[in-house]
Amino acid sequence: MDFNMKKLASDAGIFFTRAVQFTEEKFGQAEKTELDAHFENLLARADSTKNWTEKILRQTEVLLQPNPSARVEEFLYEKLDRKVPSRVTNGELLAQYMAEAANELGPTTPYGKTLIKVSEAEKRLGAAERDFIHTASVSFLTPLRNFLEGDWKTISKERRLLQNRRLDLDACKARLKRAKAAEAKATTVPDFQETRPRNYILSASASALWNDEVDKAEQELRVAQTEFDRQAEVTRLLLEGISSTHVNHLRCLHEFVKSQTTYYAQCYRHMLDLQKQLGRFPGTFVGTTEPASPPLSSTSPTTTAATMPVVPSVANLAPPGEAALCLEEVAPPASGTRKARVLYDYEAADSSELALLADELITVYSLPGMDPDWLIGERGNKKGKVPVTYLELLS
Repeated sequence: MDFNMKKLASDAGIFFTRAVQFTEEKFGQAEKTELDAHFENLLARADSTKNWTEKILRQTEVLLQPNPSARVEEFLYEKLDRKVPSRVTNGELLAQYMAEAANELGPTTPYGKTLIKVSEAEKRLGAAERDFIHTASVSFLTPLRNFLEGDWKTISKERRLLQNRRLDLDACKARLKRAKAAEAKATTVPDFQETRPRNYILSASASALWNDEVDKAEQELRVAQTEFDRQAEVTRLLLEGISSTHVNHLRCLHEFVKSQTTYYAQCYRHMLDLQKQLGRFPGTFVGTTEPASPPLSSTSPTTTAATMPVVPSVANLAPPGEAALCLEEVAPPASGTRKARVLYDYEAADSSELALLADELITVYSLPGMDPDWLIGERGNKKGKVPVTYLELLS
């Protein structure tokens, strides 16, 4: 192999000079060029951004895939640049077990029918989870990972180069300082009467040599200062780009929240449908029909529904036909009516219920002895029962 010995020796000399300068700075034996406060703040903000991005990335990966073995497997597939195999979600696996159990225990029995209904809901939940994981990985994890593996590596490389340029600059300053001190000592003209002529000539020669050394050191210092200033500017521009990184991560965070909201809304809707099916399924246990709290009165306001409430019981006061007839004949109370905003679309199960559209405003009130999970809703000439969990009471 053809080695460039001069370049190798030059690189070794530069490395040795930097090592000596770094060591002397650590022991307080050499001066160090300090960066300005603004630059130091940029460095601190960049380090903080990198550290918190790593923590958020790792914890989001744990949220999307709690199994550490599966995460390691996915990491290895990514490093090998191979496609990650499709993995069955826990909900889909549970749905498979329930469907198999129903087929073996009897799909026509109440237990078997319920297992089939629940397995279908769990399968939909698993599919929603799969979509959420994919969307969150693309819209949130990938940009964070690209920053750490791309932009941050570039910033780190330029920072290391800036550190080397600073060591070179400080080494040149120290060399110039020593050369000037030696020159000043050499230019001290000895007394010709007390010194031999030979020593006088040697002193003048040394003074000329140190003068050349000072000129050389000053030239090297100017070159080192120029390279340091240029590298500091490049690094500063990259560090100021962290603001753009924050904007990009903010946009990705909004996308992550949006995908998570969609996922939980899908899960909530699937479970609402499931409980509705189970409550109206013949022979299915629906719990006690005793109200969990005192019945709503026409004079006391109804409390606002919780954010993720339990689906109301399906026990009705009367059969659908009779309930519809009674509702048409019942007049609203003189007091106790309230306005309510509909939170979600609701499809009426029978003629006794009122279909709802999200964000519409309706008038609601309660009747004595009525299930506290239901209210009477009015929209124009239409009237029917509406679930409290779908409403936000306004006044």
